[in-house]
Amino acid sequence: MPEAPFSSNLEVESTSVLRTLSGPQSQLLGEVARQSGTDVNLRGNTILLSGPEEGVVVARRFLSGAVDLVRQGVEIGVTDVGPSLRSLRADANTTLPELLEQSIVVTARRRPIVPKGPTQRLYLELIRSHDLTFGIGPAGTGKTYLAMAMAASALMRREVKRIVMTRPAVEAGEKLGFLPGDLAEKVNPYLRPLYDALHDMIDFEKVEQLRSRGQIEVAPLAFMRGRTLNDAFVILDEAQNATSEQMRMFLTRLGFGSKAVVTGDVTQTDLPSGTRSGLREARQVLSAIDGIAFCTFTDKDVVRHPLVQKIVVAYERQEALRAERREQERARAEAEEGEVDGEVDGEVDGEVG
Repeated sequence: MPEAPFSSNLEVESTSVLRTLSGPQSQLLGEVARQSGTDVNLRGNTILLSGPEEGVVVARRFLSGAVDLVRQGVEIGVTDVGPSLRSLRADANTTLPELLEQSIVVTARRRPIVPKGPTQRLYLELIRSHDLTFGIGPAGTGKTYLAMAMAASALMRREVKRIVMTRPAVEAGEKLGFLPGDLAEKVNPYLRPLYDALHDMIDFEKVEQLRSRGQIEVAPLAFMRGRTLNDAFVILDEAQNATSEQMRMFLTRLGFGSKAVVTGDVTQTDLPSGTRSGLREARQVLSAIDGIAFCTFTDKDVVRHPLVQKIVVAYERQEALRAERREQERARAEAEEGEVDGEVDGEVDGEVG
């Protein structure tokens, strides 16, 4: 006989809070239902939950915390639901406000940027407590975006005098040829993602003003040679495409009063075949040095469109199969080589006999 569904109700006294929480066409409540595997319905000012006990309990914890945050003026979005529910499942003693308390305020005019999940929270803690932090993992995990948020917040609070953002000018799998225009126009396509993230946090006019003052600088990695970056927040993005020499050059640019974040995905290298990734080498060489932090993201930390996580997993599975086949071929080749050596040794022994 099937077990009767577990149920729980959450009453929200304020109609305006409930309206803000549920969102247009109750999208947020629908996402809670989908992610928790429960039925979520509204009856007046009461949210009705039913389904498997575990799902109902975690959904109620999320919604109860979300009500408190909305009352405080914190905006909860549909994209916050999945990562938050996963974190609440992982830690039965935490609450949603505790999960989101490490929000980054860049300017009062923009909504705070909130870490989504335990890995992002750890990442921010490491950036706050270390002068050099590496964020390594697949696309869509927020590595660059959160680093940019920390940099912008530090600049607005005058903790640093400038932001320096850089990335290797390496094409992703295709040759673009000679680009027209002056130097700035030539490198702009490589640096556009960094500008996009920055414009999400600071008004366009303010960004242009800070750029004209030299307080925001975006440049290709090759332009970092020979410089010493004092009182700066420095971000190296797409670091898997930095060569060993470039990585060493960049890491030795860090000056007094500065903080650096290096982000990249070691599985997505666009360097020529046979060229060693500076990010992969740095992880091996620097991991034991005190004062340097490494934060590793996985496909579970992807916070973009739900399809992105599935795409990342599919490609990682394919790479694992290829690696397994290469290992089997190597073992087979060694075994065959051993058999040939044994036959040769036997023939030699026979001739000697």
